[in-house]
Amino acid sequence: MNANVLPQPTDIGAQINAHLLHTVGVGPDQASRCDLMQAVAQVVRAQLSERWVATQAQERQHKARRVVYLSMEFLMGRTLSNALAALQLTDGAAEGLRQHAQRLEDVADCEPDAALGNGGLGRLAACFLDAMATLSLPSWGYGIRYEYGMFAQDIVNGAQVEYPDPWLVDGTPWEFPRPDISYPVRFGGWVEHVDEQTIWRHTGEVAAKAYDMVVPGHGTRKVSTLRLWKAAAPAHFDLSAFNTGDYARAANTKNEFENISWVLYPNDSTPAGRELRLKQEYFFVAASMQDLVARHLQEHPTLDNLADHVAIHLNDTHPAIGVAELMRILCDEHRMPWEQAWALCGKTFSYTNHTLMPEALETWPVSLLQHVLPRHLEIIFRINKEFLDEAAKCRPGDNGFLARLSLIDEHGERRVRMAHLSIVGSHKVNGVSALHSDLLVQTIFADFAALWPDRFTNMTNGVTPRRWLAQANPGLAGLLDETLGPGWRLDLSQLTRLAAKKSDPVFQQAFRAIKRDNKVRLARAIENSTGIKVNPDSLFDVQVKRIHEYKRQLLNVLHVVWRYQAILAEPNASWVPRTVIFAGKAASSYVTAKSIIRLIHDVGQVINQDARIGDKLKLVFMPNYGVSVAEVIMPGADLSEQISTAGTEASGTGNMKLALNGALTIGTDDGANIEIRQNVGDDNIFIFGLKTPEVRALRQSGYQPMRYFESQPALKTVLDAIAGGRFSPTEPGRYRPLMDSLLWGGDHYMLLADFASYIATQARVDALYRQPELWCERSITNVAGMGVFSADRTIGEYARQIWHVESVPATP
Repeated sequence: MNANVLPQPTDIGAQINAHLLHTVGVGPDQASRCDLMQAVAQVVRAQLSERWVATQAQERQHKARRVVYLSMEFLMGRTLSNALAALQLTDGAAEGLRQHAQRLEDVADCEPDAALGNGGLGRLAACFLDAMATLSLPSWGYGIRYEYGMFAQDIVNGAQVEYPDPWLVDGTPWEFPRPDISYPVRFGGWVEHVDEQTIWRHTGEVAAKAYDMVVPGHGTRKVSTLRLWKAAAPAHFDLSAFNTGDYARAANTKNEFENISWVLYPNDSTPAGRELRLKQEYFFVAASMQDLVARHLQEHPTLDNLADHVAIHLNDTHPAIGVAELMRILCDEHRMPWEQAWALCGKTFSYTNHTLMPEALETWPVSLLQHVLPRHLEIIFRINKEFLDEAAKCRPGDNGFLARLSLIDEHGERRVRMAHLSIVGSHKVNGVSALHSDLLVQTIFADFAALWPDRFTNMTNGVTPRRWLAQANPGLAGLLDETLGPGWRLDLSQLTRLAAKKSDPVFQQAFRAIKRDNKVRLARAIENSTGIKVNPDSLFDVQVKRIHEYKRQLLNVLHVVWRYQAILAEPNASWVPRTVIFAGKAASSYVTAKSIIRLIHDVGQVINQDARIGDKLKLVFMPNYGVSVAEVIMPGADLSEQISTAGTEASGTGNMKLALNGALTIGTDDGANIEIRQNVGDDNIFIFGLKTPEVRALRQSGYQPMRYFESQPALKTVLDAIAGGRFSPTEPGRYRPLMDSLLWGGDHYMLLADFASYIATQARVDALYRQPELWCERSITNVAGMGVFSADRTIGEYARQIWHVESVPATP
């Protein structure tokens, strides 16, 4: 078939049947939904393969400068529907499946989510790959082929329980194994310096085997490549142990190597877990560096011009060891002089920071690096010495300044600061929202910014409208097509034209009907996953994200308890029915976050079973949150909870996705909430609580949470009910530690300080929801204001301002 001619529906039906017979191995009349999913995927895969080969050939021909995007996570979600849309095959596939009496939506549901990430960091990386392909930017993403992802979450008796997530158990049609691409990754041992040559005498070695996934662009024939590395034991294993019947020892030798790519973010509460985490980070970085150097040398005779043809981007600090690894490759393996190699590194690397919290900045004990990566520790020490020598010239005698800048934290256990390594080794460092980027240079990286003010910049995050509107919300996407034409998919700024429709009764009626259909779909999903029936006409109040104290799910729960108590006190008042929906995973070793999940469950148990409440209030927790669950929740949300303590959330992208689907935001002036407010207008968002300067001032003056507890009777009643066992009668003290952390533990994230403002703002939410036309008008205004939050805009700015990469248009 000519790759430039789109298949007609009848052609796709024939191709599906052919793949059922020849690839899946089942007769078309016997095919299950999963068989059909595999067959449709093979139809898509064939076209993606052609595009992938053509893309790589064009980039080699142009000797294009490429982006190399290093990330520990790529939360891709399901591929089938997105790929069909990119190839303009959705209608044809739907028609082909109707011949088998199946709906495309049901067949697509058979595909498991690719378990390659956890939260916003990984989903951002996935959106970025989509945008790179759509903008025809030469690009490679690199990560780890996790066999089990993070974990599958279940809720058992209210508690989070973690299970393996074997998403690859039946294979996946979306990966292309590359058996001829394998690199050694070494660990341990010692370093020798012989005749001006450095030799790393490693004591362990694992093979990194390549598996490619193809990410299609929309409106173009270009694709991005995501290359994932699987850890494999060396070809030999302890055969003697196996032959003597000691199967456990033989298997342990193999597993010791291969467990590197089993699980995302292994539990790092133990020394073994921390060592495995470090090995994971180095494993994928080392393989990726070897791969990009090999590709460069295939196209160019020298590494002297590497920086002219490669832009390496560090997505957070997980791949920061890449700075030292590239120096090792250039100096040790290719004998490049140190000064030349270091200058080349600085032109090649750039770094995105994703956190403002010092405690969240990754560090590694010097002793652990010495044990796992002795040569890299030597390189880091040399980088640090030369850097501090230069910095000392700016402030002679200022030892405090040098101590704050140092790549080595000398307080207590000596630790390597990976964020500092990323900054020193990069030519550009960016935050991910305007506030975040400002705070980076004012707070945690102020000393670096004083040295290199031009090194720091801002790149406000964005999301792909193809996934988060066109795919997740086909009803709204269809309405936008009728109103604006289909061009918004590639130019989200066209949404601004919706503002003229916000008060149009006909448009409002269609918009509200679509929202209700999405809420009915979400209500059905809630019942299927939790057994709880909710009213789709209630206000759907949504907080879905990683469970963490700074994201303040606990503040949301305090409001739910307050509302429950208020309804009981005034049952005949005109309450707006509300369904509060939580979803998200807590890290397996994060005890407080797990306690918050259990509290959500216990409070929900009491409220949902209280006949006096009925549909006035429901509280549900949807388990195993991921991309596919989000695609159902976000189109059905009325209210988006973005309530982090001001100055703690770098950006957020869930806030963008929810607003893009018409949810109104209730949130603090934090992260990208500020830019959302600026784009939708103050009247179309619910902002509450302390602002960042006020948080800082209150901390400096001596924050006393007990003052709020004693002066606010409603707050006291809420905390006393939780601490006293009202929601855990079989274990009355279950939540006493959680409440004590607020009252006596300093309430680090200032829930009590923001409680009154939050409750008052929730009353404003109720008042607006009582006016359906006005609520709808503001919901439309939110959609209209979201054009700037496209990943295409973000990646375009990265390409121009940081990477200096140009598109390579597809050729027929």
